[in-house]
Amino acid sequence: MARTRSENYDGIHLGILTNAARLFSAQGYMRASIADLADACKLSRGALYHYFDSKEAILFAILDAHIREMIAHVETAVAAGGPTLTQFQNVIRAVVEVNAKSPHEQRVLIHDLSFLSEDEQKIIKDLERQLVDIVTDLLVRLDAEGRIIRRTKKIYTMILFGIINYTYTWYDPKGGIGPQEFADMAVELFLQGFAPEAMAKSSRASDRAGA
Repeated sequence: MARTRSENYDGIHLGILTNAARLFSAQGYMRASIADLADACKLSRGALYHYFDSKEAILFAILDAHIREMIAHVETAVAAGGPTLTQFQNVIRAVVEVNAKSPHEQRVLIHDLSFLSEDEQKIIKDLERQLVDIVTDLLVRLDAEGRIIRRTKKIYTMILFGIINYTYTWYDPKGGIGPQEFADMAVELFLQGFAPEAMAKSSRASDRAGA
């Protein structure tokens, strides 16, 4: 028999994902029990199973929703058009803003993906690859000096994601630096370096010394 939906089904469904993400982030997926989940969501176990068949199904739904939301925001940023640099800046802003409002989901994505089945992991990894490919394409288009080659393409892209994806460990979006400003700082640092003039002087000095 098909399950009947309550009038506030979508709201309860979203609430389960939000509270479960917070629980998994704080306690760890493996240590969180169904009883813990029911308590966190203020639902009975039976009500919880009305929405999800298992704890793993909840984990998959959290990760799937999180990465799809990020892709949607990134695709919107690209679709807005403009120069490649503007598109790149808007994409990084989109990623940072989603991460800033979803730190628990981001932590769970990074730490708990391996607890899904292989098929479910593949779905999430394929979605992540879509996101990475969008950013890589923009980096290649920005690369006027030809630094990004087949051997280094993934490295450059993942260095950038390393800057913006682990902010949940330390960054407070309600502090003095908001998500948009943080994203712009990350773009400037990645594209221009922290001390480009000093690096240029050092390079010229090395060239003279080797001449």
